[in-house]
Amino acid sequence: MKFNPNEYKLRNIAIWNEVAPRYHKRWASVSRGPFQSTSELIHLLEIKKGDRIFDLACGTGVVTKKINQKVGNSGYVIGADTSITAIKTAKKWIGSKLNLDFVIMDAENCYFAKPFDVITCQYALFFFPNAQNALKNIRKNLNKNGKLGISVHGVSKKVPFFSSILDVVTEFIPDYIPPGSPNLDRFGTKTALRNEVKKAGFEKIKVKNFVFKFNPGTFENYWKNYLRYVAKPLKEKLNSLDRQKRVKLKNAVRENVKSYILNDKTMEFPWEVLILTAKK
Repeated sequence: MKFNPNEYKLRNIAIWNEVAPRYHKRWASVSRGPFQSTSELIHLLEIKKGDRIFDLACGTGVVTKKINQKVGNSGYVIGADTSITAIKTAKKWIGSKLNLDFVIMDAENCYFAKPFDVITCQYALFFFPNAQNALKNIRKNLNKNGKLGISVHGVSKKVPFFSSILDVVTEFIPDYIPPGSPNLDRFGTKTALRNEVKKAGFEKIKVKNFVFKFNPGTFENYWKNYLRYVAKPLKEKLNSLDRQKRVKLKNAVRENVKSYILNDKTMEFPWEVLILTAKK
């Protein structure tokens, strides 16, 4: 089946409209695990009071909120996402601000009459079917000395919180991830990320890697939370397995994570994050 980027986008929008509140509660509203990167991203960009900033694919507003606090009343921030539920969650969480607006906008088709000093994009570049279109749009919307800041997860083996389950699930359910979908760790190395951004015309590119730690509790906590938070289309595929296969799947995941179980039976995963900064 030929990959259809528009169908992929619509499917992603539907998923995020469903999971955004759960995602916000578990991840975005707390600075745990990969979201320890938010402060690092803002620090590396040297955001200052009065800056005009665009937070692309803002989700439920974790970066947007910190940026808004940083730029002060003299600054201005726009957060954009394709999920209306995510934006509603962000608005409720952050509250009404005179210098903050949110818009529904596709990263590959965005334009503003007035350029920005900084554009941020955390944990989203890998979702864009045409990352080059998104990056070129970002560049067009920056002022002459504008800066770009991007955060992405490392390659799957360096983010075992996800890969320990997904590697097994995709063996049991080959179409768990729809065929042709963008590889979500395709920018998970410094070289791949740098090359993609350079190709779009950016200069003075720097990429730093960070390894954060995340403790999801015991294995049972880890497994039950995966089943609880996964999106409905994926949950339906998991539920389609018979009991014997589900037991085998769970045991295979347990085997994958053995090395991350501590003496007290809680788990601790390393989580690599790459943060790129660049100039127009």
